[in-house]
Amino acid sequence: NMSGDSDLEIEEAFRRAQKAHNNKAKLVASLKNRYNKLEDKTEFHEEFIRCLKYAMIIYTREPAVENVIDFVTKFAASFETPVNENAEEEEEGEDENEFLNFLFCFLLESHGANSHAVRFRVCQLVNKLLGSLSENAQIDDGLCDRIHEAMLIRVTDKYPNVRIQAALAMARLQDPSNSDCPTIKGTRNRLSGEHRKLIITRPNLLPVLAEKVHIRALSIAQRVSLLHEGLSDSADSVKEVVKTHLLPAWLRLLQGDVLQLLHKLDVENCAETAVTTLHAVFSMATSPDDLLQNGVRKLIPVDSLTCENVLYWRALCEFVKSKGNEGEELLEQLLPEAAIFAEYLCSYLRSITGLSEEQKADMTQLEIAMTQEFVGQQLIILVGCLDTSEEGGRKRMVAVLQEILVMPKTPTSLIGLLVEKLIGLLRDETQKIQMVAEIISDVREPILPISAPVDENEKRRKQLAEVRVQIMEAKQNLEECISCQDFSRAAVLKDSISQLEELKNQLTLEASQPADSIKEQRVEKSDPETLLKCLTMCAELFKQINIKRGICPTMNALIESLILPSVSNPNPAVRNMAVICLGTAALHSKDLANTHLVLLLQITQLDEPKIRISALRALIDQLLLNGLNILQDKSAPISQAPDSPDNSNGQPEQQTEEESTVQSILKMLSEFLDSEICELRTETAEGLAKLMYCGRILSPKLLSRLVLLWYNPVTEDDQRLRHCLGVFLQLYSRASRTNQECVEESFLPTMRTLFNAPVTSPLSEVDASNVAELFVELTRPSALVQPAAIQAVSVHDSLAVRICNEILRDVSAPEVRLYCKTLSWLEINTEPGPANSEFDEENVPEAPPSVRPSRRAKIAALDKTKQDLTALMNQEANGS
Repeated sequence: NMSGDSDLEIEEAFRRAQKAHNNKAKLVASLKNRYNKLEDKTEFHEEFIRCLKYAMIIYTREPAVENVIDFVTKFAASFETPVNENAEEEEEGEDENEFLNFLFCFLLESHGANSHAVRFRVCQLVNKLLGSLSENAQIDDGLCDRIHEAMLIRVTDKYPNVRIQAALAMARLQDPSNSDCPTIKGTRNRLSGEHRKLIITRPNLLPVLAEKVHIRALSIAQRVSLLHEGLSDSADSVKEVVKTHLLPAWLRLLQGDVLQLLHKLDVENCAETAVTTLHAVFSMATSPDDLLQNGVRKLIPVDSLTCENVLYWRALCEFVKSKGNEGEELLEQLLPEAAIFAEYLCSYLRSITGLSEEQKADMTQLEIAMTQEFVGQQLIILVGCLDTSEEGGRKRMVAVLQEILVMPKTPTSLIGLLVEKLIGLLRDETQKIQMVAEIISDVREPILPISAPVDENEKRRKQLAEVRVQIMEAKQNLEECISCQDFSRAAVLKDSISQLEELKNQLTLEASQPADSIKEQRVEKSDPETLLKCLTMCAELFKQINIKRGICPTMNALIESLILPSVSNPNPAVRNMAVICLGTAALHSKDLANTHLVLLLQITQLDEPKIRISALRALIDQLLLNGLNILQDKSAPISQAPDSPDNSNGQPEQQTEEESTVQSILKMLSEFLDSEICELRTETAEGLAKLMYCGRILSPKLLSRLVLLWYNPVTEDDQRLRHCLGVFLQLYSRASRTNQECVEESFLPTMRTLFNAPVTSPLSEVDASNVAELFVELTRPSALVQPAAIQAVSVHDSLAVRICNEILRDVSAPEVRLYCKTLSWLEINTEPGPANSEFDEENVPEAPPSVRPSRRAKIAALDKTKQDLTALMNQEANGS
C-alpha cells in the first residue's frame, strides 16, 4: 500500500515539473521507481490523475501547464517496451504498458467533456503520447480503434485548436501505403478551412500532399480545394509551400505537362483557381523559353481550341503583361495585332451554335455549348492584353465588338464581358454612353423584314380616285370664287389644287411600278432573353461610368424605358437584373436613390431570395455611399396631416419620417440576421459589418448581434459568414478607440443574452467564457493600430467598472464567477489620475520617458504572469 510520503512525491513531482529548469528525466525516473515498487497501482493511478486534472482545466498555453503536459507524456512513454519475439518478455511488456493503457483509457473517457479546455488537453496528450512512442510501437487493436473513433469525433469539434490536435493525433495512426486507410479518409472528409495551413505545412499529416500518392488518387474537388485555399492563404509561407512542394510534385507525376494538370482540375468550373495556379507555375520559370514550352504562338487554330489551352494562353498573356516593359517583347510573340485578333475573335463567336429548348434538354448538346461559351469568354478576356495603341486596330476591335453584341446568337453569359472590353477601348464617356445605348436599341428594336399586304395596289387605286375627286371639287370652287371675284380664296384653292396634282402624279407613278413584296422595319422585342441582354449591357455601362458624372438624359431614358418596366417583369432573371441595374444607377444620383428607395425596400422583403439579395446589396451600397442621412435631401415636400399644428416648411414632419425610415431599415436588417435563408443572413451580416467598419453605423446592439451570430452553432457550416465576421471583429476593434468603446458597450448585452438563453436555443451551447475572452482581447489598448495618447481611463478600465456594477446587481448569480474571472484578464491602468475621467486633447499629459527595465525586473515581471498550479492543489488539499 502507498504511504503518505508517496502521495507527496507524486504531487511534488508535478510541482517540480512546472519549472522549466528542472530535469524531467530525473523526475520521470524517480517517480517510475516509486511506481514499480508498488504492488497495488490503483491508488497511484488515482493520485496521478488528480494532479493531472489541474493542468487539463486550463485552456491557455501557460508555460507551467505545458511543462506538466510534457512531463506526463515522458512519464507515460517511459513504460513502453520494445517489441520482442520472446513470449515471456511480451507478457512482461504487457505489465509494463499497464500505466500507458490506463492513461489512454482515462483520456478517451474524457474527450467528450463539456469544457473545451479539457477536450483540448485530451487531444493534445493523445497527440503527444502517440508521437512519443517509437516507430515500431504496437498498440492494442481495441485501444487503437477507440483512439481512432474518439479523434474522428474531436476533429469536428467547434474549437479549432481541439480539431488541430485531433488531426495531428490521427496522423500517427494512418497508413500511407493503404489507399483505403479509414484514418486518411476520415481526416480528409472532416478537416475544414482553418486546417489548410496545418495540412500544407505538415506534408506528413496527409499523404495527399506527398509525392508517394498520385494526383489521380484525389477527387477534383479535393485538388481544387487544396490549390485554392493554399494559394489564397494570408500567410506567404503557406503559398510558398504550395509553389515549391505541392505543384512541382504534381507536375512530376504528370511528366511536367501543365495542360494535363489543368485537365485534372476541370477548369470550366474553377477558372480563377486554375489561373492562380498557372501564375504560381509561371513564377517559378527561370527563363522566357520555359514559358513558351507549350507552343502557344500568336493564334491557336480555331479547330484546336480547348478549355485547357485557351485558359493557359490567357493566363500566360496576363502574367507577361503584368511584368510591364519587361514582358513587352514576349507578349508580341504570344498575341497578334489587334485587327487580326478582332477577326479571329469574331470568327469564333460566329461559330457558336444557339440551342433551341429541345436541344437544351440534351446534356451532350448543352455541354458542347457551355464549352464554346467558356472558350469564347477566355478569348474576350484576352482583348485586355492586346496592344490597342494603334488607332486602326483599336477602331476595328470596337467595330467587331459592336457587331458581336448585336448578333442574336451571342450568348447572354458573354454580354457583360463584351461591354466591359468595349467601354475599355473608348476614351470619351459620352461616346461610351451613346454607343452602348445605340447597341441596346438595335438589340431591343432590330430591323426585321416584313411581308407587304397583297392588296397594296388596290389601296393606291382607291386613294388615287379620292384625289381626283378632290381635284374636281377644288376646280369647281375655284371657278365660283373667280366669278364672285373672291381672289384671296381663289389663290388658296389654286395652291391646294397644285398639291393634289403632285399627289396624283406620285400615286399614278407608284401604281405603274411592280409592287415589292418585302420591306423592313424596326420591331420591338420583349422576350426574356432580349431584355436580359439589354439589362446586362445597362448594368455594365453604369458600373464603368464615373458616378460623379451624374445621370445624363440618355441614361435617364434607359432607366425609364427599360429598367423600371423590367422590375415588374414576370421572369425572375429579368427582374433580378433590373434590380441590379436600378441599384447601380442609384449610385449615380441621390435624387434617383431617394425616389426608388422604398421600391428597393419592398423588393428586399417580398420577392424571391436571389432578387431580395440583389436589392439588399443595392441598399447596402447606397448606405455606404450616402450614409443613413440619404433622405435628408429629398426634394419632394412632405404634406402635413389636416389636424397637425402649423409649422415652418413642415420640417418636424419631414424629420420624423426620415427617422422612421432609417429605423425601419435598421430593424429590417436586424430581422434578416435571423432569416432562415442562409444567403440572405450572410449578405446582411456582411453588409452591416461594412457599414460599421466604414463608420456609417455605430451600434453596440447590432455589434452584439454580429458577435452572437459568429458564435451561434447554426452558422457553423457557413464558412463565408464565419470568415467575414472573424476578420471584421479584429479589424474593427483595432481601428480606433471609438470602436473599442462600442465593443465595450456590447459586452454586457451579449453576455446577458448567453446567460438567459433557454435550453432549446442554440446559443445555450456557446462557451460564455470564450466569448468573454474575445471581448477582452478586442478591447485591449495595445491592440489599436495607432495607440491613442495616454488617457486616465482606458477601455479596460471602463469595462471593469461595468463588470463590477453587474456583479453588484446580484452577487449570488451563477455568472458572477465568470465575471470575476474576466476581471483578472483585464489590463487595468495603474497610473495615478482622477477616477473615471477623461482628458481633453489639450490636456493630454506627455508620455513619460521610456526606461529600459533591468534583466532582474523582467524576470520578476514574467514570474508574476506565469500561472502556478501549486496554489490550486494546495487549496484542494486544505479544503479536503
